[in-house]
Amino acid sequence: MKILVTGGLGFIGSNFIINILKKFPEYDIVNLDDEMYGSNHLNLKSVKNIKNYKFVKGNICNPKILKKLIKKCDIVVNFAAESHVDRSISNPKPFIDSNIVGVFNILEEIKNEKKQLIQISTDEVFGSLKKDSANENYKLNPSSPYASSKAAAELLVNSYVSTFDCKCIITRCTNNFGPRQFPEKLIPKTILLAYQNKKIPIYGSGKNIRDWIFVNDHCDAILKIIARGENGKSYNISGQNELDNITIVKKILKLMGKSTKNIEFVEDRPGHDFRYSLNASKIQKELQWSPSLDIDQSLKHTVDWYLENISWLKNTPKAILAKTGWKN
Repeated sequence: MKILVTGGLGFIGSNFIINILKKFPEYDIVNLDDEMYGSNHLNLKSVKNIKNYKFVKGNICNPKILKKLIKKCDIVVNFAAESHVDRSISNPKPFIDSNIVGVFNILEEIKNEKKQLIQISTDEVFGSLKKDSANENYKLNPSSPYASSKAAAELLVNSYVSTFDCKCIITRCTNNFGPRQFPEKLIPKTILLAYQNKKIPIYGSGKNIRDWIFVNDHCDAILKIIARGENGKSYNISGQNELDNITIVKKILKLMGKSTKNIEFVEDRPGHDFRYSLNASKIQKELQWSPSLDIDQSLKHTVDWYLENISWLKNTPKAILAKTGWKN
């Protein structure tokens, strides 16, 4: 099988490539990435010399490069996306370009070449939920420009399935964490600040709730979907670990043997959704998938990885490191 992975130098994409090459060493993997914000070649240092892995620099907003690569692959797994909510609030345009126009470009080539697309979406398309958990048929109700761009991409994908009979599957996942995550995100940022004994900022009261999933469990779910998922369907992927932000931070500090005295509550961001929650019973029943690690096991693995791989930060843009207070 030949798989084109877009955005494979990013957090989830790089972990997916490492996982798939480990479990299916006979697969050919092409990684298309534009080496922009969030990309890091150190993420794939362990596989860069494998003969059936190839890196191609390029952007999904470039139809010419997509045409060339999609023609030669069997499946496209689209991780390429602008994904940070705060940045989507300060400057939405890159999110529209990548998350909508880029997906349109992929769909055009999927249609023309009759290939398959796995579109990686997010639980944020459903917006903030006061109660219950969103199943696959729940109403889309995004709050941020980021979430809106991902919801728009889903609608585009569905239209190509209905109108052109394209082979597409949408996956939605809860908050990922684990090795190689960009340090502006809550968990790695907390680890790095605690390592330096610096203040750890938490929005509002810290009571915003997310369902956390270890990135390797997310990757396993995608592999199940590639193998047995039904075209035209969507699948929710949940870690079944609903915790508020302050609890996550305290768990990390306990693992690191650090005091909670450096926790600092800061002004909440605009449009901060209170709670995300997915019902993942469909993938559990139809594809027999469930998370392999509990939250404490996966958090310990994540903390250990960051503390053992401080050198990984060397290729991280200084502007991002500045947000963590990190100094080389």
